[in-house]
Amino acid sequence: MSTDDASAPSDSHAGASRVPAHIAIIMDGNGRWANARGLPRAAGHERGVEALRRTVEAAGQIGVRYLTVYSFSTENWRRPASEVNALFGLLKTFIKKDLGRLKKEGVKIRVIGKRQGLPDDIAGLVERAERETADNADFYLNIAFNYGGREEIARASRRLAADVESGKLASENVTEDIFASYLDTVDMPDPDLLIRTSGEYRLSNFLLWQAAYSELVFFDVLWPDFDRSFLEKAVAIYSERERRFGAVSKGSA
Repeated sequence: MSTDDASAPSDSHAGASRVPAHIAIIMDGNGRWANARGLPRAAGHERGVEALRRTVEAAGQIGVRYLTVYSFSTENWRRPASEVNALFGLLKTFIKKDLGRLKKEGVKIRVIGKRQGLPDDIAGLVERAERETADNADFYLNIAFNYGGREEIARASRRLAADVESGKLASENVTEDIFASYLDTVDMPDPDLLIRTSGEYRLSNFLLWQAAYSELVFFDVLWPDFDRSFLEKAVAIYSERERRFGAVSKGSA
């Protein structure tokens, strides 16, 4: 599936070797993977972490600079408490087990989303991961945790409105770029490519502003089975598309 145009390009020409600078992934299907095997949903999430490790490694190796993954949404609080706790536990395990290696490999970690309401131990680990990798610049791993696109936009709007009210910013000077500077993704490019697994065809409140013109690729594979081959296939699909960014196709008269 493809969009018809795009925003803020990181490239503008199709080519077989074109690699997107920023890939975003909706990691969907952990629960269904577990249910299909008669396993508890937590087991699917555990296998999903393994898929994330594979994907981070593969993305860096093929030349991607930014990877943003949807880990826990603001809507996920509606799930059973046992599953929410399991997801929290996996984030803790991932940071504790992988932080040292990612730091050595030059990975900079940013966690985007609402910090308020997170358990103290989770908030502390998030701050630690960001602090210990703050000086890295080889690869950028962004984890959307307690994140919702609408909530992010509303939160950014409140901050912008407060600056206008205080006189720090004039309302007539508010542009798209100014607004984007209030989002969690400030200082990073918009995703060129957005991938969703599990056969679903929707954004599910993920990067609604940033993905306005991202190329979209959907796979039927459940996230725990996602590997480098699927990542490379998505990049190959992306590389064959012509991103027009609102302009007329080069082949049009």
